[in-house]
Amino acid sequence: MNITIVTKPHDRLASALSEEMAAVDRLIRARMHSDHAPRIPEITAHLVEAGGKRLRPMLTLAAAKLSGYQGEHHIGLATAVEFIHTATLLHDDVVDESEKRRGRPTANLLWDNKSSVLVGDYLFSRSFQLMVETGSLRVLEILSNASATISEGEVLQMTAATDLRTDESVYLQVVRGKTAALFSAATEAGGVIAQASETEVKALFDYGDALGIAFQIADDLLDYQGDSSATGKNVGDDFRERKLTLPVIKAVAKATPEEHAFWKRTIEKGQQEDGDLDQALALMAKYDTLTATRRDAEAWAKKAQAALTALPDHEIRDMLHDLSAYVVSRLS
Repeated sequence: MNITIVTKPHDRLASALSEEMAAVDRLIRARMHSDHAPRIPEITAHLVEAGGKRLRPMLTLAAAKLSGYQGEHHIGLATAVEFIHTATLLHDDVVDESEKRRGRPTANLLWDNKSSVLVGDYLFSRSFQLMVETGSLRVLEILSNASATISEGEVLQMTAATDLRTDESVYLQVVRGKTAALFSAATEAGGVIAQASETEVKALFDYGDALGIAFQIADDLLDYQGDSSATGKNVGDDFRERKLTLPVIKAVAKATPEEHAFWKRTIEKGQQEDGDLDQALALMAKYDTLTATRRDAEAWAKKAQAALTALPDHEIRDMLHDLSAYVVSRLS
């Protein structure tokens, strides 16, 4: 009897790009080294080697390969993308006062906030060095713009997350900043370095943008209905951290005056009591906002798939198509 082993889309993508990813891993280790500050590789290794999927650098490699690239600059670009991502995680954990990341203690908990912030700054600097080495001013523009957008998104989230006036348009702006900007930059830069046509570069950008939005919406939904052993987070962490994500925004929009007072107390004022999470979940159930949020994630995944139609017929394109479907299938 033949047994077919079905792997997840990102695993298939990792397998197809295994040689390139191995080169990225080697470059990550080489560039996170510091002769003068051993804490830099210690902290970076703690996060980089924590078992993450390396999805963002894989997207850069996939876009370059799909576009027929034959050079080596995509390795440096993918490494730059991973360094930007790692730097933002280090900074985020300090801002959020997080104690767990991917099921492990955060760097700021094991070391301290100052070290996390400074090592994050170091990785941003390293990423810019790698961008410059490509010799492409356009690639430098794409990734530097993404870095600025990510920071802007984080600052916007800091002010919008506990403000009940935050609506779905502001939420989307935050998501585009803190998540989708790096996805779209990763795919766009891969196409640019391969000198793909403008139509294909635009398609790669659109794919990364929609995939990133679907990914973040799904992540926000998993916070309320996910398996904590799989996500590495406790159910309701976003509620406890007073983060206005899409399921809550949808519930606030439909709230009665009494329900609005509940959200104001728990989210805006942060006066949370035992049983409040259950009450929040009950209100989301009342207005079926988890289902509505899932539909939004699925719609963005479909937009990502639609963008791929402008790209060459290739096994990598098929994997990217399946990846966008998988992002929301995690919600099953």
